[in-house]
Amino acid sequence: MCSLARRVRSTSFGLNTMIAGNVKAVHYKNDLRRLTALIGAALAIFGVAIMAIVAYAGFTANQAAIARERQLVENALDQSVSRVLDQQKAIAWWDDAVINAQARPMDLDWLETNIGVYFNETYGHDEIFIVDSENRPVYANVDGQLANPIAAYGARREVLDQLVAEARRGADGHLRSRDRAFVESQSNYRALLGASFGRWGGHIMSIDGQPAVVAALSIVPNLDAELLRGEPHLLVSIVRIDETFMTEVGGSLLISDLTVTEDSPHRSNLLSDRFVADDGAALGYLNWTPQRPGRALLLFILPLVGLGVMGAGLLTWLMVQRLKRASGELADREADSRHQAQHDSLSGLPNRPHFVGRLQDALDELIQSRNNGRVVVAYIDVDRFKDINDTMGHQAGDALIMAVAERLQAAIGPQDFLARFGGDEFAVMRQANGPHAGADLIARLRTAFEDAFDLYGQHIRMTASIGISMAPEHGGSPAELMRHADIALYQGKNKGRDCAMMFCAEMAAEVEQRREIELDLHAALQAGDLQLHYQPLMSCAGGRVTGVEALLRWNHPTKGPLSPGVFVPIAEEAGIMPSLGAYVLERAFEEAKLWPDLDVAINLSPVQFRHVDLPELLAELLAKHAIDPRRIVLEVTEGVLMESTERNRQILDAVRGMGFKVALDDFGTGYSSLRYLCDFRFDKIKIDRAFVTGIHERKRAMTIIQSVVTLGRGLGMDIVAEGVETEAEASVMRLVGVTELQGFFFSQAVPASDVAPLVAKLSPPRDAAAAAVVTPRRLHRQS
Repeated sequence: MCSLARRVRSTSFGLNTMIAGNVKAVHYKNDLRRLTALIGAALAIFGVAIMAIVAYAGFTANQAAIARERQLVENALDQSVSRVLDQQKAIAWWDDAVINAQARPMDLDWLETNIGVYFNETYGHDEIFIVDSENRPVYANVDGQLANPIAAYGARREVLDQLVAEARRGADGHLRSRDRAFVESQSNYRALLGASFGRWGGHIMSIDGQPAVVAALSIVPNLDAELLRGEPHLLVSIVRIDETFMTEVGGSLLISDLTVTEDSPHRSNLLSDRFVADDGAALGYLNWTPQRPGRALLLFILPLVGLGVMGAGLLTWLMVQRLKRASGELADREADSRHQAQHDSLSGLPNRPHFVGRLQDALDELIQSRNNGRVVVAYIDVDRFKDINDTMGHQAGDALIMAVAERLQAAIGPQDFLARFGGDEFAVMRQANGPHAGADLIARLRTAFEDAFDLYGQHIRMTASIGISMAPEHGGSPAELMRHADIALYQGKNKGRDCAMMFCAEMAAEVEQRREIELDLHAALQAGDLQLHYQPLMSCAGGRVTGVEALLRWNHPTKGPLSPGVFVPIAEEAGIMPSLGAYVLERAFEEAKLWPDLDVAINLSPVQFRHVDLPELLAELLAKHAIDPRRIVLEVTEGVLMESTERNRQILDAVRGMGFKVALDDFGTGYSSLRYLCDFRFDKIKIDRAFVTGIHERKRAMTIIQSVVTLGRGLGMDIVAEGVETEAEASVMRLVGVTELQGFFFSQAVPASDVAPLVAKLSPPRDAAAAAVVTPRRLHRQS
């Protein structure tokens, strides 16, 4: 009957496991359906995105082509102004032109032949004027015919006076400049003609409501400067911008239908831009058919992309359907594999990972319930199991393990969770109420070893050592509970085996010792018994001490000197770190006044960012000690940056805004994300000693340091190498471009009273600083 009950219990356990596997398989199939929907949505989004990109590319290509053509048309109009000035220059800058323009009486035949008719027939100038030194019109040719200069000029005076004034006094900025090409081409004439070098003005203006190029150029000698008497005469030309003119401009730009119209034509394929005179007057519209390089993308490529996306969607759907058909078998095999991965092959019990997962679930439930519940963990180790293996063989040992598993499964309650960790070690997890759950579990486990075990006809009595831990008294995580149960188990083994032990405070000497250090640290902080020692930073450029780093030291009254690595973590866990950090800052600021020529580096804890108004504290210290904040370097580690909260960013910005320098400490350890260098601004990067030690024998480390130096220098940061202990390391660090060095090769950290003598000893004379860069000195270590 007893054997039958055990088999029923074992079968029940296997059935529960199978049900759990089936549930997971169902979850897997549901996940696959969700994945299918996700793939479909992703493909749709991808297809839409591709088509949008192609459409956008076609649209932007068209827009870029239009913008380019607009600029070309505008440049061509500017060139037309410079071209008219160049045409005027052929006659106006000529000795004969000066002589005949200034002659009294004027030789109209000469002027008509060489200026009026010449410009009209040769270059198509519609109207030509000559204005004397007093800006009076003295000659006019309109449409190739000699005209009354006063009447002809008077009809255009409002426009022409602006050009004459510009040619006399230079541009005043109220007219748009269009003569840049002509200006750039006159350097040779300036050198040749010197003081008599001509002046000009050229613009596109409105003449009788129509656009026209209007140009004015001074008539000056090209060889004999003495021919010019007083202010030079001016040659003024008007060239109407008509159909012939625009055809010529369009031909130079390969735009065959470039026209000017009074109104904008309403044609979808025609581009129409407002045409404005240089004085702002409306001239009509410039019209042409623009090139559309994106047309092929929009008319041909985009439909093909759409078809491709639809084809890809269809293919993906077929593949997903095939995947779904295969997923059933895969889910079943995975369920079997998962069961095997979570269970011991010999006993069929859950294994360690499975146990840890269930324990974590139980602890989560305990936290959420907030009642008087307990989670008990028991470690069971079969005593003298090795003797059975050695004397009776491994088959007998395996049989004993299976028998023990069966007895334990029968002894525990239906809600208890039994697992085998390997060898002769078992574990039980129980969820119960009340403080006596551990004792009850111990009593149940002992019953499993009351009767002898039948191994191949031999009756063998076995015992077991048991260790118990209980949540929440002995921990809140699987790791803590299992570690404490293991401690209690081996305490029981040390007492002579066949013993059950409940974890207690006496087994946690280390915990008590940490508490003792915490209390003593409180007292030392109140009494001011903590000291700062300072380690020098050596400049690679001058071989001198440029600063020191403040390092906290504690000489415990009974334990002797304690490393910061021991008491600082305790301070952080105990909430002492804000007070301890403020103490370090106060002492460092006070002692920094002893060395006005040195920077002082101070480490900041992440706790100071979370619990202290750091900018306010630093402002108070600055006011109290009257120290230059640029001498203080505040070092932060990735512990601050990994939180990457907006508050931390604001604190660092505020600190730098106050004038303090900020350094990134221990760079190269942890995550060393380059994002930190983008999100935060640093003045220094401190390379961790792990990269510096033995650098002359580690090429990969040297390559990494060279990259960090190049990156830091490129971002305007100084680079500090920590942990330099040999001359070879110092030389390599100088070679790769590190800014400052720090380490035992130069000196250990020393008390504040020893800093000044140490600086004097380490720093070479100023006239020998250059030599120190090339030849590092062997410096003793100072304790």
